[in-house]
Amino acid sequence: MIELRDIGMAYGERRVLDGVNLAVGEGELVLVTGRTGSGKSTLLGVLTGLVPRFSGGVLTGDVLLDGSSIVRTPPRERAHHIGYVGQDPAAGFVTDTVEEELAYGMEQLGLPADTMRRRVEETLDLLGIADLRSRDLRRLSGGEQQRVALGSVLTMHPRILVLDEPTSALDPTAAEDVLATLTRLVHDLGVSVVLAEHRLERVVPFADTLVVMSGDGALRTGSPADLLADSPVAPPLVELGRAAGWQPLPLTVRDARRLANGLRDRLGVPPTDAAEPPATGGLEARAVTVTHGSKLAVHDVSLALRPGTVTALMGRNGSGKSTLLWALQGSGRRRGGTVSVDGRDPASLDDEARRTTVGLVPQNAADLLYLETVDQELTASGATPADLARLVPGIDGDTHPRDLSEGQRLALALTVVLAGAPPVLLLDEPTRGLDYAAKHALAVTLRSMAADGRAVLIATHDVEFVAQVADHVVVLAEGEVVSSGPVRRVVAESPAFAPQVTKVLGAPWLRVDEVVARL
Repeated sequence: MIELRDIGMAYGERRVLDGVNLAVGEGELVLVTGRTGSGKSTLLGVLTGLVPRFSGGVLTGDVLLDGSSIVRTPPRERAHHIGYVGQDPAAGFVTDTVEEELAYGMEQLGLPADTMRRRVEETLDLLGIADLRSRDLRRLSGGEQQRVALGSVLTMHPRILVLDEPTSALDPTAAEDVLATLTRLVHDLGVSVVLAEHRLERVVPFADTLVVMSGDGALRTGSPADLLADSPVAPPLVELGRAAGWQPLPLTVRDARRLANGLRDRLGVPPTDAAEPPATGGLEARAVTVTHGSKLAVHDVSLALRPGTVTALMGRNGSGKSTLLWALQGSGRRRGGTVSVDGRDPASLDDEARRTTVGLVPQNAADLLYLETVDQELTASGATPADLARLVPGIDGDTHPRDLSEGQRLALALTVVLAGAPPVLLLDEPTRGLDYAAKHALAVTLRSMAADGRAVLIATHDVEFVAQVADHVVVLAEGEVVSSGPVRRVVAESPAFAPQVTKVLGAPWLRVDEVVARL
């Protein structure tokens, strides 16, 4: 259906794609993965026509749709064939409400009013967002915005969907719903889907073809089972299969559980939780309540972030996680309750004092970046290139922050915030756009910060990252705490938030490295 032939893409002396060939057939789901900054978003941009038209650089080679070249066809003329949702869905919104956004693309195509109405209703039901119909797009959570962005493309009935990190802001249940929707589109309607994703544990079971970007401009293409056998980029389930010597490697939890009985016997006594944290210090929040207009976003939440610990804040999209983080940081207005860090309320401090008391990395890391180059951002914050390289190596210091990938921008923003050395650090979805190696480096960094006496709170849907880094978990629902305690206990109580190793071996096993240590 669509084919890339000998594609090259260069920005000056830097070649992002080099001699790339890729064919996507009708009704095929193609998963694109690779290290952060390896060129995944650029590859998707070539398919949609956004690269190089809006990115600059020099493109060589050809793009064919049904055998006809479209390499010089502008994105607007490809839109009725190729639908695209980027890493930051809110950046593509052009209307005010959900229903208007779903209809906008069809209006530009000149479809009849009754057709638009029917497709809007079908898409609202398909994605489970009918209750958001009249909501202001700016008031939606990140995950809700992502589903609306996907819906605004689906209403135009494209033949090809190109998606960049489509599940990165979704809770596990919502992500499964979206992936199930995509699978129905592929199998029932013959839509072709090309998606870039770092969280392979979510997507691999649905993929027909895996594309691994090598980082030097080339790529490898094949079946997921074949490529993951020796790929450095692999989900925990595949790493577990490698450690246990299973052949063929399982790609689903069901397949792994069928092989796991003997492994459980070999492992012996399971691991235990670390010692309890100190009873005082860090951040104390009591009965925090936040409203958005007439909506109660956070209700009577109390928690303690102790020095030396990493706490994960989890919950469905829209449960109030981001709102709570801003209230704890002091910038978000509280309706009630108290927050104290060493006897001071962050809300009463000026910006500079707040930055060195409670650091916050928001969902959209670019909000913290305002200078012309990466090096300028580092210098202004007091950080060094070496600090950044510990998270994501190989970033050119002369690059404009807006030209970085989503994962690279996140790493830069985190480095900038860490330079203030705040005793309390809050992070909102910090693993969006990060590959497994970068997430491991981030986990090591956060554990090191906790060991130095800081308190860390992470709002995230990434259950595998929680298994790596967290000591405690707090689960929100409808703005209230519904579960709180040690990570091994809390994730075992909720199948939706359990990592793959726990699903296969049962509690209290969390991570592959625990299994490897016993073997």
